[in-house]
This record gives sequence, structure tokens and C-alpha cells, in this order.
Amino acid sequence: MTSFAKPRDPCEDHLLTPNNAAIVIIDFQPVQVSSIASRPKRELVANITALARIAKLYEMPVVLSTVNVATGRNQPTIHQITDVLTGVAPIDRTSINAWEDEDFNKAVKATERTKLIMAALWTEVCLVHPALDAINEGFEVYPVIDCVGGTSHEAHDLGVERLIQAGAKPVSWVQLICELQRDWNREKTVPSFAEILFAIEGH
Repeated sequence: MTSFAKPRDPCEDHLLTPNNAAIVIIDFQPVQVSSIASRPKRELVANITALARIAKLYEMPVVLSTVNVATGRNQPTIHQITDVLTGVAPIDRTSINAWEDEDFNKAVKATERTKLIMAALWTEVCLVHPALDAINEGFEVYPVIDCVGGTSHEAHDLGVERLIQAGAKPVSWVQLICELQRDWNREKTVPSFAEILFAIEGH
């Protein structure tokens, strides 16, 4: 019942750690959220909010992106995310594929993390496209499946299937928070870990 005296290197660990991964959240805007048909919208918002809280708790680098806010065609990121990630400025784009936006691309690479934990709306478009590009450039991509949704169940499922075929490693947000926490002896994050995790009872 004793943890190893010397923990595994958090940067070299093959599992996800706060030191080897970045979190990427793309296009959680009112129009996109309202058009989701593969998951209840309240559940989706609760789950992506949990992901944002996880990023903040473990002090992980976050890249937040929107599409078409500056052009006036779309509204900003939903407040449930920005209320948590108060210090993260969204990168606005016109490209459907975020990876094809230079500022976004540079921001992801500036994290210097090779493992990307990704959530985007919709699954079949704004998640699949940049995730495939990231995998093609050698990143490990971990789509958080219960934090995303598609315009239909079929569209979502096909998007996830395509990502898995390309080598993505799907996770849930509960799986993620437990993987990042890893040990109850990491006492600093235990109270907020429990608060985030057990909030699922109220979803």
C-alpha cells in the first residue's frame, strides 16, 4: 500500500500528466452548442465545463479557439468555459479547420506538449480536421468523447471512428481527471479533484 518513493517522470510518462499534455478547446459557441443532436446539450455543457476546470486545476496549457467572431457571423465562447478559463484569450479564425489557422497552429506548438487533449464542436468537422492534421504531424491526440457532439448520432460516431482509425486515443473526462491525479498523495489537488469528479451526480 505504499506508492513508489520516486514518482515516474511526469514529462516522459506514456500516460497523460499535467506536465506532458495540453488541452485544446475549439468552437464551443452558442450556435454550435444549440445544433448538437448526438448528446443532451446540458450534459455536453456540464462535461466541457468539467474539462475546463480540470485544465485550470492542473495548471495545464490551454488553447481556446473560436470561429467567425471577429467577422460578426458568430458569437463568442459560451460563458461556462470562459468563466473558468479567465486568463485564456480565444484565438478567432475564419478557417473551418483550426489547424489551418496560423495563430492557432503556432499557439498549439508553443505549448511544447506532444500530447493534445482535444474537444471541439462539431465532432465530425472541427474536431476531426485539426486532430487528423495534428496526428499527421506526430502529435498524440486524445479526443474527450463525452465533451464533444455532432449534428447527428451517425455524424458523431463516424467522426470518432475516423479519428480512431488515424490513431487517436479517445478518453472521457472522468478517465482524464483520474489519470492526471494518479495518486491521493498528491494532496494539493485532491479537494478540487473530488469537487469536480463528484459534481457528476448533479448533472
